[in-house]
Amino acid sequence: MDALLHPAQRRARLTGKAYDSPMSMDATTFAANDLAGTWWQRILGGFSHSPAPVVTGTELLLIIAVAVALSLPRVSWRYFGLLATVTHELGHAFAALMTGQRLGGIRLSLDHSGTTTSYSRRPLAAVWSTFWGYPVPAVVGAAMVWSGFNGWGPAAMSVGTLLLLVSFLFLRNGIGVLITAAAVLGAALLVLFVPAEFIGHVMIGLGIALLVAAVRDLGKLAAVHSRHRNRLSTSDAYLLSRATRVPAVFWIVLFAAVVAASWWFAWQPMAQVFATLRQGPGPFPA
Repeated sequence: MDALLHPAQRRARLTGKAYDSPMSMDATTFAANDLAGTWWQRILGGFSHSPAPVVTGTELLLIIAVAVALSLPRVSWRYFGLLATVTHELGHAFAALMTGQRLGGIRLSLDHSGTTTSYSRRPLAAVWSTFWGYPVPAVVGAAMVWSGFNGWGPAAMSVGTLLLLVSFLFLRNGIGVLITAAAVLGAALLVLFVPAEFIGHVMIGLGIALLVAAVRDLGKLAAVHSRHRNRLSTSDAYLLSRATRVPAVFWIVLFAAVVAASWWFAWQPMAQVFATLRQGPGPFPA
C-alpha cells in the first residue's frame, strides 16, 4: 500500500505530521486568486454609473437610525470612531499633497487620536493642510450621501477602497496599519458580497454616520478648549491659532460652518424623500 502513496504522504505517515496534497493547495490558491480577481473586477466596475436606488421614507428613517447607532453610543463609537479618525488624517494628508508639501507619514491610535506630519516652507500651505481635518468626515459623508442617492454609490465605494489602500504607503505605526487594514477588509467584504444595487443604501448610511461623527468630534474639540485645556496641543484649532495669530474660536466656527454646509448639501435629497411621507406612501427614485 505504501508503494501507492505520494512520497510526501509516506513522509507524513512516518513523522505523524499532516499532509496537504498538492491538489488541495492548488485549489486553495486558485480560489484565493479567483476571489481577488472578482474583487478587483468589481472595484473597476464600480466606476460606471448604476441605476439610482429607490429609497422610501421608511427605509431612510431606518438608515438614519443605523447611522446614529454607529456614531453616538460609546460601544459602537469605540470602533466606528476609528474610521472617522482615518478620514480626518487622510484629509490632512490629501490637503498637504495637493499643495506640494512633503508628507512625512500618518500615525493612528486606538484612542481616536492621530497625527499627520508634512513639511513645507510655505506658511499658507501648512495652514491649509492643518485646517482640513475636522471638517473632512462631514465633507466625505455628504459626498457619500449624494453618491448613494444618485447612482454613484459603487463608484464612491471603489474610490474609498483605493484611497485606503494607497494610504498604507504613508502609515508609520503598526496600530495605524491594523486600523486601516480593518477598514479595507470591511470595504472589500461590502464590494464582494453586497449587491451593486444595494451599495447606494450602504453609502447613504455610512455618509450620514460620518456626518454625525463630524458633529460629535466638533463637540469634543469645543470641550478641549473650554474644559480640558491641558489637551490644547492636540487641537487643530490651537495649532492654527499659533500659526496665524487668529484666535482658535475663529477656526472652530469655520470648522462648524463647513460641517453645517455639508449637512445642508446632504439634506437636499433626504428632504425630497421625507416630502413623500407628507404626500403619501410611495418610493422616491433619487
